[in-house]
Amino acid sequence: MAGCCFGSPGVPERKKTTMSTISETRKSETPPGKARNWQFPSAFTVLAGVTFLVWLLAFVIPTGRYDISEETGGPIPGTYQGVDSGLSFVDRLYQLFLAPINGLYGVKASDGGFIGPYETGELFGAAGVFLFVIAIGIFITLAMKTGAIDIGVARVANRFSGRGAVLIVILMVLFSIGGTTEGMAEETLGFYALVVPVMLSLGYDRMVAAATILIGAGVGVLASTVNPFATGVASDAAGISIGDGIGFRFLMYIVLVPVAVLFVVRYAKRVKNDPSRSKTDTQDGDLEIANSGIGEVPTMTRRQKSVIGVVCFTFAFMIFAIVPWAQVINGPSAESFGWQLDWYFPELAALFIVMSIVVGLIGGLGEKGLTDTLVRGAGDFIGVGLIIVLARGVTVIMNNSLITDTVLHSMENAVSNTNSGVFGGLMFLINLPLALLVPSTSGHAALAMPILAPLSDFAGVSRAMTITAYQSASGLINLIAPTSAVVMGGLALAKVRYDQYLRFIAPLLGILFVLCLAFVAVGAALS
Repeated sequence: MAGCCFGSPGVPERKKTTMSTISETRKSETPPGKARNWQFPSAFTVLAGVTFLVWLLAFVIPTGRYDISEETGGPIPGTYQGVDSGLSFVDRLYQLFLAPINGLYGVKASDGGFIGPYETGELFGAAGVFLFVIAIGIFITLAMKTGAIDIGVARVANRFSGRGAVLIVILMVLFSIGGTTEGMAEETLGFYALVVPVMLSLGYDRMVAAATILIGAGVGVLASTVNPFATGVASDAAGISIGDGIGFRFLMYIVLVPVAVLFVVRYAKRVKNDPSRSKTDTQDGDLEIANSGIGEVPTMTRRQKSVIGVVCFTFAFMIFAIVPWAQVINGPSAESFGWQLDWYFPELAALFIVMSIVVGLIGGLGEKGLTDTLVRGAGDFIGVGLIIVLARGVTVIMNNSLITDTVLHSMENAVSNTNSGVFGGLMFLINLPLALLVPSTSGHAALAMPILAPLSDFAGVSRAMTITAYQSASGLINLIAPTSAVVMGGLALAKVRYDQYLRFIAPLLGILFVLCLAFVAVGAALS
């Protein structure tokens, strides 16, 4: 068991191991001779369906547009007017055909705003975000390959193995930091082989192990500060800096994470004092696992300690580089300080590519190990990038068909006289069903923000607060989404039934729902 989690540069590939385990678990749950139950389609299938549906709706939705403000670049309320799109059926068919291409590197014409690969103007496609996602995927994969992350968590678990509550707090905080900074999700699957035996040896149940990982990372994602797959993609789609609103999001993180940690710790103490109050079943072999614990933990080498230092420095530097310090301190119209970097996705992608190479060299992976892992890391994360591209392609169809402004206009009267706090709450509620439909945080952001961000302008609410509303709703739903491989795969590895997990987490969901709604409403009112 320890061999699948620990090791030096030759650590076995965690994702391959864990995903095969999930696959075997699912196969074993399907009785022979019986058809498998229907499964919700993937984000790719959902977005493909949405693309075709939007293309069909563009034939019947009236076309029109707003006048654009030269100062803000956004639509001017009250200026909407009907305009003929001028597109023939063949033109529309061509737009559907090119939707994914335009979603990647479509250029928005400076004259007229039409988006296409051969226009002259500003890049509208998600090429910058796409490359950034690949770059950070490479960085994370290389850091994992060195074994530094696995051994670091193992040593923390081993050191505090005699103090269960303290260990739960530390692990949940560590996972939440991963969630809020880099959207830690699938990466958590490799830690169940470590955390489950630790929790069982401390007298807890499998639910505590699952909750420590799932809720720890999940609440961090919910309160994302600089998570590139949620905050980053949404900020790009909304046309603002990823650092806008970071102070408010950090405040949410500071409040929500302790709430989640306290919930799990209280349950863990109840179960330890009275095992009959456990909400999950005891599995065969749990006693033996509890007695054996996590086994011998390897000593962390100097190389691995250096890798941990580089990872921490890289994320800290990213935060420094993207925060608009002068605007936060002196107001939104202030000029940037001389030392202020104001980096965006091109610079951030370059940062993670360079630091990936640094991690590989420091970790002692060698030329072949570094290049092979680099390619595998890009491959592991290209799916996320493609989802972003498909979602951006939907936006291109709406833009070129001149129906985006029509949708905005239909909502303008409803929100123009709405209290800002009410609007913020509505944005949170609207994003809840969208998060269930599109469980990918990146796909959800790229699909919804082009509509919701300009809508917030009409309501007098900052676009950063609309992003906070979206990621809060997305994070809340993704704690329980049956369409999420992270949730269902994690529960399969922990051997906890989904219905048991729902009963366990229901009170926390209610608490987080109320807190998120209050945060977003108050934040919108103050913005």
